[in-house]
This record gives sequence, structure tokens and C-alpha cells, in this order.
Amino acid sequence: MACTSTRPSPASPLPATGLPSIADLQLEITRLQHENHKLQRINGALIERVESGVTRGNDPYAAFQHSVVLAEQVRERTDALNQAMAELKAVNRLLSEARQRAETAHQHQIRLITDNVPALIAYLNADLVYEFTNKVYEEWYCWPPGVMLGQRLREAHSEQHYQRLEAYVARALAGESVTFEFAETNSSGQERYMLRSYVPNRLANGEVAGIFVLIRDITERRNTAQALHQAYQHLEQRVRERTAELTSLNEQLLREIEERSRAEARLREAKREAEQANLSKTKFLAAVSHDLLQPLNAARLFTSALLESREPQDSTQLVRNVSNSLEDVENLLGTLVDISKLDAGVIKADVAPFALGELMDNLAAEYAQVARSEGLELHFVSCSAVVRSDIQLLARILRNLLSNAIRYTPHGRVVLGCRRLRGGLRIEVWDSGIGIAEEHLEEMFQEFRRGDVQRPQQDRGLGLGLAIVEKIAGILGHRIRVRSWLGKGSVFAVEVPLSTTAPKAQPSLAISEPMLERLRGARVWVLDNDAAICAGMRTLLEGWGCRVVTALSEEDLARQVDNYHAEADLLIADYHLDNDCNGVDAVARINARRTQPLPALMITANYSNELKQQIRELGHTLMHKPVRPMKLKTAMSHLLASSQPSLRA
Repeated sequence: MACTSTRPSPASPLPATGLPSIADLQLEITRLQHENHKLQRINGALIERVESGVTRGNDPYAAFQHSVVLAEQVRERTDALNQAMAELKAVNRLLSEARQRAETAHQHQIRLITDNVPALIAYLNADLVYEFTNKVYEEWYCWPPGVMLGQRLREAHSEQHYQRLEAYVARALAGESVTFEFAETNSSGQERYMLRSYVPNRLANGEVAGIFVLIRDITERRNTAQALHQAYQHLEQRVRERTAELTSLNEQLLREIEERSRAEARLREAKREAEQANLSKTKFLAAVSHDLLQPLNAARLFTSALLESREPQDSTQLVRNVSNSLEDVENLLGTLVDISKLDAGVIKADVAPFALGELMDNLAAEYAQVARSEGLELHFVSCSAVVRSDIQLLARILRNLLSNAIRYTPHGRVVLGCRRLRGGLRIEVWDSGIGIAEEHLEEMFQEFRRGDVQRPQQDRGLGLGLAIVEKIAGILGHRIRVRSWLGKGSVFAVEVPLSTTAPKAQPSLAISEPMLERLRGARVWVLDNDAAICAGMRTLLEGWGCRVVTALSEEDLARQVDNYHAEADLLIADYHLDNDCNGVDAVARINARRTQPLPALMITANYSNELKQQIRELGHTLMHKPVRPMKLKTAMSHLLASSQPSLRA
């Protein structure tokens, strides 16, 4: 590529002057060169002929005459040769003009091409002077068109920029093609990565006449390459991890294959044990059926006697006996339901921090009376620790441990207390009972394992108490420990973690006035789709002095209480209603029509944590079936005390 020191101007088309074309001029030059060559050969031949004639002839005049003729011929040929040379010079001049026009057109074409190439293109001569720059090059450096031509590289750029290029330029001038990249900031402040290529322009003799410069913006390509590199590294890491996993799985598979034969043997043994356990449970269910029928039969007998009795004092005792029999049935059914739910994984832990002292104080008060009724003493040491557990499930564990301790202690005392551990707490239940032989300690946590009764008229239970304890402890992640001395007593303990956060503050409840005084005159609405439940609730609540409205549906309740606008203090609703309705939605619809919303007590047999959380967030109180009257009375009293007092007629 031939470069000029000034910016090339666009080539104009050749003028129509009748001048021959370049091809015709080339042909004419060739012809003239051929004629010139012929004349030179003729001239040489004539001179040779003259010289040979002089040497051969002895006639002076003949030689002179021949020389004159020969000289005339030489002159004619020389004139013809000079004329040919003049024509050749004219043709050369025309050819030079044609070449110049062709070069101008060629440079114009190069300009059109390079200006539309998305790259920076320039040419520097051997002195590093710009002889050509395309439009993209000028726009990148924000130079006016043509201003760079004739300027040195060092003058056109900053010193820092030139120093970065200097080593590569030197290599290109030495004849080496160089490609390199570095970041460069344009006039808009954008940093772009540019790939530069310097190609030396070599002459025929090997000398470097200049440098072709090609610069391309590779920012996007570089970013893509970096992203691909990172993805590749991540992929390599994943491949290594996956390979390690597969290796581990392969090793595990090999171990499983090795254990397959032993596993098959164990499966056969397990099948035999399962069949034996199934037979054992079948036998036990027959026994349970008897245990369930016994209190029901007793309740029927007491009821019949009550119907026939005419003495008030006899009726009171019979009613108490009926209540005790039904409570035994309730306990039996509740235990069976609990063990089935634990086995099915329905019960989930709702772990939260709480003050352990509140739970233990309530348990101590509850079981102190039970112990006294059996002629025992309950000693209790309170605790101020805050623990993390499910307060309901932990209470069930401690109730079962306390019940067992009282059941199997014929005389003496039972102790409930705590011991601090590193990061935790151990709640212990001691008794001075019959104890357990060491070889039978593990068996005590199996289902349907029952000890011998220690008192007359004492039921033997189902043998599920400790099995329930172990299952609940597994759900909570708590450890159960047991020690026993045959004939001297036992200690059962559950280890719970301490909490690093304080429990949520519970609303203070007014407990100064007696519960019955708080319930007397309370206006209570009961919503339940079971008529018998409604009748039982009315009888129980009216016996506590409440004014009760019962309804089997929302529509039934609306008709009785002026479309929910009547005065009321409390709403008791069953969760499962007819027509796929539930008590939560019913309470929301009822309170939406009232100026002052009613506090709600929700009763359900659903033990799911989701429902418990939902009712807690709504601010309602939850009570699970079967409902114990004392718990119902306490819950109603608390709700009435914590709600805004309303006018009672």
C-alpha cells in the first residue's frame, strides 16, 4: 500500500479527451521498444559491415563511397530512433498520468472501504508519521478529519500513551508483526479493551518503509471470555465435586453390595419379628378392647343406678363414678390417639423459649393433689431457667413421668426438680417406688410394657406412657435418661437446652376475682354443628352462671343474635363446621359485622402446628378436644379478664 503525506482526495473519473487507455499505451510502448531494438540491431550490423568492408577492400574511393552511404543510412536510422524515443517519452508521460489517476482512484476506494470497517486503521511511515487514518480512528481519538496526517506518533498522543506503545513500535520497525492488548479510556470516560496489531510494510529489498496499524475493540469479547473462564472454573469445581460424590457413592454402593447378603438375613429376621409383633399387638388390642369396655360398662351401670336412685346423696356419688369412668375412657382413647399420631409423624414440635418455672409450678400444683390422694408426698424445687422446647410436648413428657412415678410408688415420696448442665438443663423425677431391674430398663420404653399394680382398684394402664415419652423426646431432640435401683426407686430425666433469648412477654391476666364470679353473667355464643355438643355446652356453662346462645350454623346464630349485633362477651366456635366451613373464617365473618370484635375460643381435634400458628397470629385461644371442664373454665376466665369490659344486662 503506497501512502502519501497528505490526506488523499476522492478520485474523479477520467476526462473524455480521446487519450488512449492504459492498455493501449502499454501495447504502444511494447511496439516502440520492439522497433528500437530492431534499429539498434540494424545500426550494429551496418557498423560491423563498414568495418569489415574497410578491411577487405583496397579501393579508397570505393571505401569512401561506401562510408558515405553507410553514414547516411546511420543518420536516417538515428533520426528514426530519436523519433521513436520521443514518442516513447510521450507515452511514458501519458502512462505516468494514468497511473497517478489510477492511484488516486485506488486510494479513494481504500478510504470508502476502511471508513466502513468497525476497526481503527492507520499507516505510519518509517519516521512514525501518520500518512493515513480511517474515520473510526479519528472518531475514537476525537480528531477532526485529516488533522493527524503529517503528525508524528509521539506528538499526536500523550507521553504516557506513547511510552506504552514504544516497545511494540520498535519491534514492528525491526520487521516483526506484533499483536497486543491493553485498556484504554476514550473521551467519554469509558474504559475499553483494545487489541492492536502492527504489521511492517516491507519493500522488495527487505527494508521496512512503514507500519500498518489495526486496532479492534475487544471489550465484549474479553468480558465474554472472562465469563466463560469463570464458568469453566466453576464447571471444573462442579466436576471435581461430582466426581468426589460419584466416587463416594461408588464406594457406598460397594459397601452396600457387600452388606446385601447380611441385610437380606436381617430382613428375614425383621420379618419374623414383625410377624411376632403383629401377633402381639393383635393380642394386646383384644386386651385393650376389654380395658376400654370396662369403664364404659361401669359408666352404663352407674347411669342405670342413677336413673333408679331416689336419694340425693347416692346420686352425687354415682355422678362422680360416671365421670371417673368416662375420664378413664377418655385417657385410654387419648393415649391411643397420641401414639398413633406420633407413629404417623403428624405431631410437629413448635419450639420457642419459655420460662421453665411456670410449667413446673403448674405441674407441681396439679400432681401434688394426685400424690396426696394416693398417700404420697410430692416435693418440688422450682427453677428460674429459660429453655427452648415445645412447652406442650415437654409438659406431656413430664406428666407421663410423674404419673408413672406415682403409679409405681406404693409409699414414700416423689421429687420434681432440675440440675444445670453445660449449655442445658436436666429435669428429673425421682421416686421411692419398686424400681426396675437393670436388664429390664430398655424394655420399659417399648410399647405395651406394663408393670405390676401396687394398689387395690388401680388400673394397669396401656403400657404406652414411656413409649410416648421416648417418641416425643425424639421429635424435640431431647435426651431421656433413667437410673433405677430394684426395691428402692428410680429417677427419670429429660435434658433440654437453655435459651439465649428471653421468652415473649405474656399478657398479664387479672386473677384477683374468683373464676366463677368472672363467668357469672357472661354472655357467651357457642357455634358447633353437633347438637349434643351444643346441649352439653349450654348445660355446663349455664351451671357456671353464663347466659348462653348455642347455634348449629352461622345462619342459625345470626337469627338468634340480631345478625351478630346483640351484646356478647365471648364466642366459642368449633373449628370443623358443615359445608366445608371452619371456625376461623366464621369468627372473622361474625366480627366483621360487629363494632366491637368478640374474643374467640377455638376448639378442635386438629393438632397441626400450622393451625396453631394461624390461631395464635389471629389472637384467638386454642383448645384441643377432648375439652376438660376445668381447662375450659380457666381459658374463659382469662379471655373475659383480658378483653375490654362490656355492659352486661
